[in-house]
Amino acid sequence: MTAKNAFYAQSGGVTAVINASACGVIEACRKHPDKIANVYAGRNGIIGALTEDLIDTNQESSEDIAALKHTPSGAFGSCRYKLKSLEENQREYERLIEVFKAHNIGYFFYNGGGDSADTCYKVSQLSEKMGFPVQAIHVPKTVDNDLPITDNCPGFGSVAKYIAVSSLEASFDVRSMAKTSTKVFVLEVMGRHAGWIAAAGGLIEDYGIPVVILFPEVEFDQEKFLATVKEKVEKFGYVTVVVSEGTHWPDGRFLAEQGTRDSFGHAQLGGAAPVVANMIKDALGYKFHWAVADYLQRAARHLASKADVDQAYALGEAAVELALKGHNSIMPTVVRESSSPYKWSIGEAPLSEVANVEKMMPMEYITEDGFGITDACKEYLYPLIQGEAYPPYDDNGMPKYVTLKGVAVPRKLADFEI
Repeated sequence: MTAKNAFYAQSGGVTAVINASACGVIEACRKHPDKIANVYAGRNGIIGALTEDLIDTNQESSEDIAALKHTPSGAFGSCRYKLKSLEENQREYERLIEVFKAHNIGYFFYNGGGDSADTCYKVSQLSEKMGFPVQAIHVPKTVDNDLPITDNCPGFGSVAKYIAVSSLEASFDVRSMAKTSTKVFVLEVMGRHAGWIAAAGGLIEDYGIPVVILFPEVEFDQEKFLATVKEKVEKFGYVTVVVSEGTHWPDGRFLAEQGTRDSFGHAQLGGAAPVVANMIKDALGYKFHWAVADYLQRAARHLASKADVDQAYALGEAAVELALKGHNSIMPTVVRESSSPYKWSIGEAPLSEVANVEKMMPMEYITEDGFGITDACKEYLYPLIQGEAYPPYDDNGMPKYVTLKGVAVPRKLADFEI
């Protein structure tokens, strides 16, 4: 059998470990030169495929590819670009197949979240219809931890570790100043519909910190929330509030909604922390500080979870192994075998059951008052943040992150506008 080429792309918001998955994919492909000749990466995600802007990863050294494992963000560039349905825009899907044909691409590895799983699924369907079969494998990635079937998503463990540690450290600061100064610290974290990241902030309760969590899964009750904050401050002298960006009023409006939408059609969020902080100030008069973790939480490779790095790499590697076994339209998953001691293995899920499905926080993970996490949730979270995988540092004290050369593959087709 003549070796075919593979296409790899990164999609959506990047993470501290998405490059570890890229490393897993590329290193696994390089072990099978008889079946996979080259790995071409899409520059800026799926846009690179549509515009035939491909990066030849063969031009990158083994050392630089290995360094991806400890480098944050998306080494090949990502994008927020969701392909519409086949019926609405078959032109773009046909263009993908045209590019794949021109470059003899038989393997499609798409590293992203739910929208990416949907694109991967559609590509696998259309390629068969157009008579050019492409094995489409989705490599899971999302800080929100909201993909179904898999126990957890690469990217989440490191965000959870960063939020848990940062919340703990900031809370120590507030505690030391609470007598005469700040009594409330509000931290806003990512999570549009699922409160997994906010839940990680709840782990600080085990370290003696009073904490109130606002989840997207629980309708915001202002009166009840303010009463809880008041109770915590009167008892402990201070409180930390962790608010998910997706926290919403009973009518569905986000506390942080700006009235604008992103390219996926999602409401653009940002500002839940100041809304909550000022609400507390107006009602209770407490001095406050607030912060938005934003890019810091998903870029913090210096504090990545070792479990997360290991899983990100393993799922990238598994995607290639599954493709070489003839699998198509699937996603490798993490299967939890035991929480204590933590043991996991690789499974798989059909993309038809993954695409556009969100996994919310189970209600048994949220305390009855709606402001905390249960022991069951802690049992789930702690294994995911365990272990450290520090990047190497240079003599100046800065992490040694890699920037790839990004050599372009010569184009063979006419220009294409998206």
